[in-house]
Amino acid sequence: MKNKFDFEEVNLLPKLCVVKSRSECDTSIAFGGNKFKLPVVPANMQSVIDEALALKLAQNGYFYILHRFDVDVIKFISDMKKLNLITSISIGVNDDSKTLLNKLIELDLIPDYITIDIAHGHAIKMKEMLAFIKSTNIKSYIIAGNVSTPEAVSDLILWGADCIKVGIGPGSSCTTWPATGFGSRNCQASTILECSKAIPWSSKKSVTIMADGGIRHPADITKSLVLGADIVMIGGMLSGFNDSPGDIIETDQGFKKEFWGSASQFQSGKTNRIEGKKILVDFKNKSILDEMFYLEECLQSSISYGGGKDLSCLDSVKWN
Repeated sequence: MKNKFDFEEVNLLPKLCVVKSRSECDTSIAFGGNKFKLPVVPANMQSVIDEALALKLAQNGYFYILHRFDVDVIKFISDMKKLNLITSISIGVNDDSKTLLNKLIELDLIPDYITIDIAHGHAIKMKEMLAFIKSTNIKSYIIAGNVSTPEAVSDLILWGADCIKVGIGPGSSCTTWPATGFGSRNCQASTILECSKAIPWSSKKSVTIMADGGIRHPADITKSLVLGADIVMIGGMLSGFNDSPGDIIETDQGFKKEFWGSASQFQSGKTNRIEGKKILVDFKNKSILDEMFYLEECLQSSISYGGGKDLSCLDSVKWN
């Protein structure tokens, strides 16, 4: 077995099917104290999710993470809590994020989930932010990343993260790898495997892995779960729908939608230290909810091939 590999090189081995119909298979997950229909979350990027889509996903039983760019977080959390819906936001690691958290504490608007969202999560500033959150006694479920090494996973566990986002640079709009040479481009599958093994047995039930990036086919979701992920974040593949936030562009090749990286010049407005780009993806004239239902059907089929009735069977699936 090669030390480094990606999803295309992983072939899952089927087991005895124990269900009469794939529709019997349960794709739901328990994550951070709540139950969701799928182990899938749209990327917390401005070109993938907005407040309206977050509301739609929460109302229909799917996990979401709202991005952190030009969002009225106080209004968003307040509105979602009034509807008795899950609240899940993103923050950075600078003082403005600490100020925001202090304001949320003051207003009694603590979100259910907080994602500390930076390009290189194995950083002193991440450690400081996790320590700050601990000092406030905020009880939110904390997702932190991104990282791509077992050492980083071990440190983030020690620093207090509940879920660790794994993947640096494998996404289609990310330019970290060609710009710096660092990351999990072309080896995201083996990176998930390595990082999941870094979680000590004593923490297996309380610490989770969120695989982030490089998902091009529904099968890659299943492969991520088999390799050790608990939930899978998807960007470009979920950015082209009629309710995705990007603008629709008419081209010679048909209608497209804009999709851009969070570290791109388009997102940041900067011209230096750029690690992302804006690209065009095929426009799909259907809702992201239609796609989530399709992904559910794909996962149900995966479970039937995996010899079980729910996602737990994927823990014992072999591959080559």
